[in-house]
Amino acid sequence: MKLTINSGMGLYLLKSTRPLIYTLWVLLIAACGSTEEQQETILPQQPNVVIIFTDDQGYQDVGVFGAKGFETPHLDKMAAEGIQFTHFYVPHAVCSASRASLLTGCYANRLGIFGALDHTAQHGLHPDEVTIADMLKSEGYATGMVGKWHLGHLDPFLPTEQGFDEFFGLPYSNDMWPHHPENPNYYPPLPLYENRDVVDTLDDQSLLTTWYTEKAVDFIGRNKDQPFFLYLAHNMPHVPLFVSDKFAGKSQRGIYGDVIMEIDWSVGQVLEALKKHGLEENTLVVFTSDNGPWLSYGTHSGSAEPLREGKGTSWEGGIRVPTIMKWPGKIPAAEVQQQPAMTIDLLPTIAHLSGAALPDHVIDGKNIWPLMEGNDAASPHEAYYIYYNRNELQSVLMGHWKLYFPHTYRSLEPDVEIRDDGIPVKYRAVKLEHMELYDLENDISETTNVIEEHPEVVERMVALAENARGDMGDALKGIEGKNNREPGKFAGVPVKR
Repeated sequence: MKLTINSGMGLYLLKSTRPLIYTLWVLLIAACGSTEEQQETILPQQPNVVIIFTDDQGYQDVGVFGAKGFETPHLDKMAAEGIQFTHFYVPHAVCSASRASLLTGCYANRLGIFGALDHTAQHGLHPDEVTIADMLKSEGYATGMVGKWHLGHLDPFLPTEQGFDEFFGLPYSNDMWPHHPENPNYYPPLPLYENRDVVDTLDDQSLLTTWYTEKAVDFIGRNKDQPFFLYLAHNMPHVPLFVSDKFAGKSQRGIYGDVIMEIDWSVGQVLEALKKHGLEENTLVVFTSDNGPWLSYGTHSGSAEPLREGKGTSWEGGIRVPTIMKWPGKIPAAEVQQQPAMTIDLLPTIAHLSGAALPDHVIDGKNIWPLMEGNDAASPHEAYYIYYNRNELQSVLMGHWKLYFPHTYRSLEPDVEIRDDGIPVKYRAVKLEHMELYDLENDISETTNVIEEHPEVVERMVALAENARGDMGDALKGIEGKNNREPGKFAGVPVKR
């Protein structure tokens, strides 16, 4: 429990004992002969929440988003029964930063989390940050995490210190092991965790997606009688790719297609478990990815088409991700939402739906429930900010306008011959010399710079960028943000705020 989160111990005690207070209130009403309708009015049912987060899955790598060479029937059915977000973003096109943003509702640069933490990192997500799990646990939810954590592998930063009752998975990316194709002697054996303990080290990952799925289904079954939050963060399709015998050789897209088909099966198993236990109509399910595809891995990477570039860049292919949400009776079926939204918006939206209190400190996300309901509501944000590297503001997204600031990004050589053996080709560094503006409504592939035609748009977006720099900083310009916070730093115990 994080006693430092709320402004007073009284508020903390009120929140932590709220389920007991609710139970006593129900008994009191029942004793007074209240009707079922009255109880329902006083005690709205808290929704379960399931977030399925894949790794390096490209924008096109779901059937309804245009997948080629493989099928995703369960995700397509989920879209037919829910809402498909065509303009859904992550704020950072890299693993750890993206996950910090999802779980805290904050730009990860505000929290001091950058890049992809490995086994040498002596820091992690600060234990005093409020995750979705922390927030819902205080409301009486059971909280479970299965899969890739990647927010600090040392004891003070593990999921069980960040609001999760239980954890099964890997502490970082699945390529951070002795079999890495470029750094074979750098990484130690790959540890598999159960809660705080290493229960195995992996030399074969072919059953990883199956294990994660079984653990997720088991968590649902064990917690069917209370509200729960399940965070299922698949390591796949991050390289190295592994697939079980159930799907090996099943697609026309090679092992990458096989892996996506197994992830789709996993989604189907989770949805079936909810249906089996009668939980469908009281569960919000969100499916999305942490960033775009790792294009240097050739046929072992996904596709962001028709978007530009991929993982590790602030172009659309790096940060726009396939997203589907489902909640029967609450989210209308077969809806397509084209308004922009971002993973930072999930925490405040879930707070709105569950009745949980927002953190006392600054967060960046906003409630997007009106967008999820499928109506004509506008985005609650005037703009989103895309940071990369060490706190470098590279882009601003305002509606259908995307403004880029001068920066260096990675890209494949135009005539590069991609490989099909899981060995990456080398990127080249490309320098964007001047600001560029793109109209995403008419140019989804970002091919035509229209900065000269829209000076008023540029002026507004530059002003928004300056506000963001004052708030969160910009290392490229030597600006320190006034509202940034430190990550947790390991020195035997985590630092305290």
